Amino acid sequence: MESLLLQNTFTITTAHQPNIFTGPLYFIYKILHAVKLAEYCKASLPQYNFVPVYYMGREDADLEELGHIYLAGQKIEWKTKQTGAVGRMKVDKEFIKLVEGISGQLAVLPFGNEIISLINACYQEGVLIQDATFKLVNALFGHHGLIVLIPDSPGLKKLATKIFEDDLLNETPSVIVEQTANRLHAAGYKLQANPREINLFYLEDNIRERIVKVKDKFITHDSRLTFSEKEILKELENNPERFSPNVILRGIFQETILPNIVYIGGGGEIAYWLQLKDLFENYRVPYPVLLLRNSFLIVEKKWQEKIVKLGFNVEDFFQTEQELMNRLVARESKNGIKLNGNFSDAEQLYETLKKQAVAVDSTLAQHVEALKTQSIYRLQELEKKMLRAEKRKFTDQQRQIHTIKENLFPQNGLQERIENYMYYDAKWGKEFIQQVYQHSLTVEQEFVILSEHK
Repeated sequence: MESLLLQNTFTITTAHQPNIFTGPLYFIYKILHAVKLAEYCKASLPQYNFVPVYYMGREDADLEELGHIYLAGQKIEWKTKQTGAVGRMKVDKEFIKLVEGISGQLAVLPFGNEIISLINACYQEGVLIQDATFKLVNALFGHHGLIVLIPDSPGLKKLATKIFEDDLLNETPSVIVEQTANRLHAAGYKLQANPREINLFYLEDNIRERIVKVKDKFITHDSRLTFSEKEILKELENNPERFSPNVILRGIFQETILPNIVYIGGGGEIAYWLQLKDLFENYRVPYPVLLLRNSFLIVEKKWQEKIVKLGFNVEDFFQTEQELMNRLVARESKNGIKLNGNFSDAEQLYETLKKQAVAVDSTLAQHVEALKTQSIYRLQELEKKMLRAEKRKFTDQQRQIHTIKENLFPQNGLQERIENYMYYDAKWGKEFIQQVYQHSLTVEQEFVILSEHK
């Protein structure tokens, strides 16, 4: 923390909302990527200091996204009546029930009691979610030198008031980002974020409402509060912490308060950061290098053994169940069914017939071509029926493939976007995060498969 005051210190930052219990696995991967890259930069450029930072987006009010986790495939959801910024919500009795339920699931695993003790120490009734997240992240990564930054403070917001004021009065950010978005769209890129006329929320107690301008007044979207231009500028000066940037202004606020050179994010994050380049230039704020976060697939030993028994390797399971079954049936079938959609012999036969027909009457070529198309279609349908019939002989293998896919790619997506880290921590203890740390890449862009070995 002291090195942040030095002129030769730079930060490497990743950001995420305070999902309960850290949310999906990639929360862990992003942070360890920042840690590993900071170490890499320090080794490469020893004359500088590099500090990894987790920037907590505690002002996000999307409880539907942040208030649940998946633990070993089971959805665990926080049912609370609290509203507003999730980071400002408190651990309540409903949350304690979640912790008790999770404890019952994890206690049977080798290191379950350790993670349960940590969760109980962090998430105590009455504690803010931001503070619980702060404590948990620090416990997991503090020894790596990670700085956890909660930007929701008057002192930090004060640093960006000129940008916030320009947004309120002139709507400059929306104009600039809209122009950039139009260029990206014209180049074929899918846009991730759409600017509003005003890109600030009003944040107080249990509300986080958009600020909109109606004629000469500034009001919150729910119409609870109304300000004149003079009043809202005074509010910004006296209480800057009550102004919360949306996705368009969050990045420039982050880079205003940090000496940052690299931002690590997911695909969606990197895409919307690309829309902000001209905004940074306008306000003369240094634009960081954008780096796609690391991705991992964790494969437990039991799944490895089943995969090998089926005659596949882990990489094969990035294919669909249908593709895997087709390969298995083609390999194991005793009936010699090729099942590959190749009808070259039939096509060659019709080409020969067409030549003979044309020699007799040139108008017959079109008729032979139509017969070929009809015949190939029927052969394809026959092949599909043969494949379905043959697959029925491999129902056990099909069930196993489905089970493996469900566990490695839950909900037909990436494991890292669904599962929470606590199951793996309870199973392997501190070794889990240590292994992810050791295998975290720096600037390489590769997908890493972590297999359990005993």
